[in-house]
Order: sequence, then C-alpha cells, then structure tokens
Amino acid sequence: MSPEQFQHRVLTWFDQHGRKDLPWQQDLNPYRVWVSEIMLQQTQVSAVIPYFERFMGSFPTLGDLAAAPLDRVLAHWSGLGYYARARNLHKCAQVVVSTHGGALPESLEDLIALPGIGRSTAGAIASISMGLRAPILDGNVKRLLARLHRVAGWPGQTAVARELWQLAEQYTPATRGGDYTQAMMDLGATLCTRSNPRCGDCPLATHCQAHRHGDPQEFPGKKPRREKPVRSTIMLLLEHSGALFLQQRPPQGIWGGLWTPPQLDGGGEDEVRQWLGAQGLKIARLHPLPELRHTFTHFHLDISPLWVKLASVPAQVAEHSGSWYKLRQLNRPRAAQELGLPAPVVGLVRQLQTLASQTRG
Repeated sequence: MSPEQFQHRVLTWFDQHGRKDLPWQQDLNPYRVWVSEIMLQQTQVSAVIPYFERFMGSFPTLGDLAAAPLDRVLAHWSGLGYYARARNLHKCAQVVVSTHGGALPESLEDLIALPGIGRSTAGAIASISMGLRAPILDGNVKRLLARLHRVAGWPGQTAVARELWQLAEQYTPATRGGDYTQAMMDLGATLCTRSNPRCGDCPLATHCQAHRHGDPQEFPGKKPRREKPVRSTIMLLLEHSGALFLQQRPPQGIWGGLWTPPQLDGGGEDEVRQWLGAQGLKIARLHPLPELRHTFTHFHLDISPLWVKLASVPAQVAEHSGSWYKLRQLNRPRAAQELGLPAPVVGLVRQLQTLASQTRG
C-alpha cells in the first residue's frame, strides 16, 4: 500500500467515523491542543475531559497559566496522576511568556526545546493547531504501525522506535495534517485497541500484516517485566480542633509540590510516639485507619494511615514547614481548586472528617 493509499483510507474513515466533538477540538488553538496532549499522556480520554474543562475554566490562556501559582495548577491536576506533567506545563508556560512573547513557537525544533514537550507532542501541536506537516508517534500510533508492519520488539528500544518513526514520517501527508493526526489517534483509541482490536471495522485491515497472521495482540512487543518494589510509610493524620496538618512536598520526587500529611518511613507505634514527642505534641488518641496501596510507575507504596488526635499544639509546630487546614474546608468543592492533594490524601481527608463527626456525635 502506497503512502497515498494509506492516507486516503485513514482520512476517509476519519471523515465518516472520527471524533470531532472533544472539548479540545472546539475553539481550536495551540494552547488548548498542547494542554490536552499533555493530559492525554498515559491517560484515557474519558478521564481527561472533566480535568481539561476545569483547567480551561481557570486558565483560559497560556498567560493565565504562566501567572498562576504552581499550587493552584497542581490542585487542578489532583487525581490525574503523573504530576511532573503539571509542573512541566507550568514551567513551559512561563518560558513561553518570557522567551516567545506568550505564544507557542511555530516550529517543531522550538516546540521540542520547551520543557515537557517531546517530539510526538510537538508534532501533534504543530499539525493539529498550526497546519504544519509533522509526524506523531504516541502510544496509539505506535500500536497501529507496529501491527500494520509486524514491527517486532518493545517501542522503548531505540531500534524499534527508529523504525516506527520512519514509518510515521513516510505516511504523514503534506495536506490535512491535523485531520490525519487526529485520525491516527482515533483509530488506535477506538479500533486498534490494546486488547480485542476491532479489525473487522478497520480501514487498514486488508493491508495489516498482524491481522493477516492472526496475531495483532502480539504487537507491539511488551516492555520486559520487572517486579515493582514495595515501599511502606506511616502517614500521620495530625488533627487538632477539627484541623489537619499538611506539609508541601519538595518540587521533585513523588507528589512533587503537592500537600500531604507528615510521613514516617519504617518503624511502628514507638517510633511514632518518639517523633511526636520530639515535636512537642501531646497525644489525646492514636487511631489506625485501614492500610491502602498506591501504585506509582516504578513502585508500590503501602500507606498505613494513623489518625493522631492531639491534645495540644505548640506554636512553633504551626509555623514549621506546614499549615493547618480545617477538615470541612478541605472537603469543600473549591478546595480542589486551591490546594493540590494527591488522590490517596483526598480519600483519607474524607474518611477522617466522617470519623471526626462520628466521634463528636
């Protein structure tokens, strides 16, 4: 199949079946496309839509995003995961304001040079919102091209990625680049899915080598499996007079820039009591909550939440690398727009408020 035939089949299918009513496809501009592409990395469209709409409601322009405090940006990302994306988005917006006059540059090279924008994301921005000819290779397109040509191996390997990029470049048309880019994403997301691909509905099935061999689910090759290590931590839910003590985490590392209760890695109740004593905190009651596991990309984190009802709080604790927040304040809808909390902490805050209310009752 020639590139022209490939493009014709893909675009004809898109005209008839492609998605054209997604939020970021409305009022199309480079900023909206960029934000959507960052949010869609390793995240399903259905999960992204409400986040995108809230994000645009609060930061309608790139300048608004650049001027916003990072805390507020992270709060809008809370629950979406992979928080480095939000930090890079914010940093990138500030770079664009300071070096590009507040508008995303209209060249692939300049886009790729920005924080958090790789080759494929740059290609999507350039093709969809700027009309430039630019190939993309996101997860959906990797899967489609790997099956079409039975490209063996994991796409994370340099040689495999190089071959897939060559194919992406070969098939990308000179015209209707934005529609073609969206069509390739849609084909991968709706037909050429990771499991149970709908080959019978695919406009490329008659030329797909994996379909011909009956093994599309073998492509692309899987990343070599390694058991994720397990880490454990005690999360101290320090509560006093209906308020919870939270600390902002360092910019780098897990939950970078977000707010969490203090944590103790390792140890037991004796170590907890020692730590509390060292802070000058007097305990009214210790109440363990059910353990939970949160999974990151590279490891599992087993969290042992411990509700620590405090009898008194020295003044210096309130000023030491953290702040007190009323539980009822944290549970209000606007709290998610004002303070960045990881998903497990959001759940624990709700649980704690319920327990505190029952105790008072």
